[in-house]
Amino acid sequence: MASLFGPLNPIPPQSVGSQRSDPLTHRKVTVPGSKPMKPNSSSSSMEVEKVKEKKEAKERKEETNKKIASQKAVSIILRREATKAVIEYKKKKGNSKKLLPRTVLEALHERITALRWESALKVFELLQEQLWYRPNVGIYIKLIVMLGKCKEPEKAQSLFEMMVEEGCVMNQEAYTALLSAYSRSGHFHEAFSILEEMKNIPNCLPDVFTYTILIKSCLQVYDFDKVQILLSDMECMGIKPNTVTYNTLIDSYGKAKRFKEMESTLVEMLRRRDCKPDVWTMNSTLRAFGGSGQIEMMEKCYEKFQSAGIEPSIKTFNILLDSYGKTENYEKMGAVMEFMQKYHFSWTIVTYNIVIDAFGRAGDLKQMEFLFRLMQSERIKPNCVTLCSLVRAYGKAGKAEKLGAVLRFIENSDVALDTVFFNCLVDAYGMMGCFTELKGVLEMMERSGCKPDKITYRSMIKAYSVNGMTSKAAELRNLLASLEKAR
Repeated sequence: MASLFGPLNPIPPQSVGSQRSDPLTHRKVTVPGSKPMKPNSSSSSMEVEKVKEKKEAKERKEETNKKIASQKAVSIILRREATKAVIEYKKKKGNSKKLLPRTVLEALHERITALRWESALKVFELLQEQLWYRPNVGIYIKLIVMLGKCKEPEKAQSLFEMMVEEGCVMNQEAYTALLSAYSRSGHFHEAFSILEEMKNIPNCLPDVFTYTILIKSCLQVYDFDKVQILLSDMECMGIKPNTVTYNTLIDSYGKAKRFKEMESTLVEMLRRRDCKPDVWTMNSTLRAFGGSGQIEMMEKCYEKFQSAGIEPSIKTFNILLDSYGKTENYEKMGAVMEFMQKYHFSWTIVTYNIVIDAFGRAGDLKQMEFLFRLMQSERIKPNCVTLCSLVRAYGKAGKAEKLGAVLRFIENSDVALDTVFFNCLVDAYGMMGCFTELKGVLEMMERSGCKPDKITYRSMIKAYSVNGMTSKAAELRNLLASLEKAR
């Protein structure tokens, strides 16, 4: 960690741009000449004409090829947008069963990747109607995984049953996908039932991947008892946790501030020769200690991981910056920034958000604004997190005119605002006693389609109470109570 400590240097590095390759140049094609011609021979003019015709024909062919290549390029660009229209058109013509495999499969893949589950299922129905269709386990698994991510376990179950009906050979991956769909939605009874069912099917026995998925889902709802049951079950079946399993446990224990379990898991992992920690292990450990203010322990862990040959990533430095910023250790924060600059680590939006927030909390508005301008010059688009940091800093400093500048920036941008941002704005105007602007925030929320929540009303109640406007505060308390009863 000593290599990170140095003088404060808040100026971030410029992004190291990749070198641009030179554009391709078009070379002229030399037309091969015929045998030497005699100046006044009768065949001379005929051969010249032939050469001329060949040259013109070749040029026409090249021009045609260029047009075809251009059309292909355009068709590739437009294919994604046009797929739906093509499908609808062919349906009307009655040719919906004769679509090209590539067109339908590309459309399906695009929707699965974008988690557009309703549209994906429609395309899958169309796929099943094709004359060339054959049931494919891989496509079913991708659809089931997508439905799991979209919290649609019942539809995933329907697809799983359809697989069986179509005669697909069920495997461990298919059962794991269905188990994941249920566990992601918190349906643990069904997920554990699938796990038990897998144990009784020879070619579908659960593996470390199956258990890790279920462990992760249990950890997300802080059900540590179920996690211990699963770990014991793994041991009974002779399944050893892998690096991903350990990283999942370490990260979740750290976030839950269960440091004893986190450290014992890390020690167990280090004892395993076939399961080495990686940068994810390091980042989870550093985040746990740094996030709880245990800076010295975080630094010791950083040194140990580095001595083990694990190189830090941009995420590692973001964790260090965030930890130092929240503990107001600006000297070490500056040293990390200098280290990043020295070794050409390009900043991400997360890096900018962390340092902008840190300087805003410190009241260094000049440096905060400089970084905000710099991130835009680096073509990194500010998001709601960035804007919240600006609003909090200006509210704390009592700069109402600066808040107006932030709102003008938003008007000229396409940043999608959320309730958290508006709550920051309510709190900032409330601290400054700007009640006209405070009322305007509610109108802005309505226009943006964001509904006020408990934090919105409590911030307003606090602002009115502090400024002696007790009747307004009481009115809002009654409104909040009635809203809570309605829910």
